[in-house]
Amino acid sequence: MLIGRKEELTELKDAFKSEYSEFVAVYGRRRVGKTFLVREAFNYEFTFQHTGVAKAKIAGQLAAFRTSLIDCGYVDCPKLSSWSDAFNALKVVIKSSRKKKKVVFIDEISWMDTPKSQFVSALEHFWNGWCSARKDVLLIICASATSWIINKVIKDRGGLHNRVSVQIYLMPFTLKECEEYLLSRGIRISRYQILTLYMVMGGPAYYWSLLQKGKSAAQNIDNLFFAENGKLRGEYNALYESLFKNPDRYIKIVEALGGKGIGLSRQELVDDYGLENNGVLTTCLEELEQCGFIRKYNAFDKEKKEALFQLIDNYTLFYYKFIREAGGDTAFWMHSLNSGLYRAWSGLAFERVCLQHVGPIKAALGIAGVMTRQCAWRADRKKLSPGERGAQIDLLIDRKDDIVSICEMKWASEPYVIDKDYDEKLRNKVAAFIRETGTNKSVLVSMVTTYGVKENTYSDAVQSQVVLEDLFV
Repeated sequence: MLIGRKEELTELKDAFKSEYSEFVAVYGRRRVGKTFLVREAFNYEFTFQHTGVAKAKIAGQLAAFRTSLIDCGYVDCPKLSSWSDAFNALKVVIKSSRKKKKVVFIDEISWMDTPKSQFVSALEHFWNGWCSARKDVLLIICASATSWIINKVIKDRGGLHNRVSVQIYLMPFTLKECEEYLLSRGIRISRYQILTLYMVMGGPAYYWSLLQKGKSAAQNIDNLFFAENGKLRGEYNALYESLFKNPDRYIKIVEALGGKGIGLSRQELVDDYGLENNGVLTTCLEELEQCGFIRKYNAFDKEKKEALFQLIDNYTLFYYKFIREAGGDTAFWMHSLNSGLYRAWSGLAFERVCLQHVGPIKAALGIAGVMTRQCAWRADRKKLSPGERGAQIDLLIDRKDDIVSICEMKWASEPYVIDKDYDEKLRNKVAAFIRETGTNKSVLVSMVTTYGVKENTYSDAVQSQVVLEDLFV
């Protein structure tokens, strides 16, 4: 059953109904459900379909492509010696089809682009020289290597420039969509447990498909990540190796960002973590962002060149905090639930979930229709007076109605208690923000928590609240 994806389905259906040939690119993070979306959209019926082979050289790729051609009806297909041969053979399959619109689906296309294979040139010639001259071809390419599709196809400066007519970047499920998916499978757990699972896995549909009915969130986490044969125990290496040809470079960046909630600037990555300040670093940062592992954003009062990079992939954060340190404890998660490490991770992971659900937060604050800019801020250490405390704000909603909403995101298993120390910290944070930025806008404090703020002497420091239920909108 297909959950959500209404806009994406509409785009695919419209491309199918077009009176002209259409070139569609579907991309997004590994395990997010790209292949399932395309197959469901066309009821698993294609004129031709093929999936690239991971880590295979050109001979293996061509042999696999020939097998797909045979499966689609070209039974006497000759052996293929180049991608030009392969696409010429594909033309034979398309021309022999009696369907009004010939749907060609090539999945994991980036794996087919092996060194010196001239794959992209052959694809370009196939589309420009043949498909675009017809009105009956719907070519759909798909890849988890988002950076490959963006750089090699969408932003290509050669023959494929502006040739993609429909771009579909498939996002992970939201909390609401995860709940809908679980209900469709007869799994009924509390929203607090769904939040916990989301903090661990994020929204890739495949991860959620592995959850077992009748087990709690904690039991499922141990079963998937810490059991000897846990299906997601080895996901980390597969995740990065499937996307990047030299994964070590990317992993080094991700490791550096893993322990920094607000993120790091490019210069901090160079100065503090030994990364070389060159074009390779630029490419790695761009591709990590394109694949959805990190986000790039500007601090409230900083120039574009001082942008921060922040790790936002829930699974990767969980891996660094727990999986690689778990050893052989198959019930590691159950044994960690009351640990300090668990509490520290929960706070950071909850912030990530909130950053992935800014839309529902804005709706809960009553500003869904207001133009805003999401950013962060941290006090300049050089401007602090002796004994003055630093300050950091992970989510600022800078509004066009001359208001800045400071969102304090706090995970808790019960209503959050603002005590004297936190009240002082909060007031110091607001004062430091106004002083350093010189903003003339009104500054309001909003608490984003699981179960709200407990009313007491200090709770009036908060002007508005967003709770767990609001994130499921």
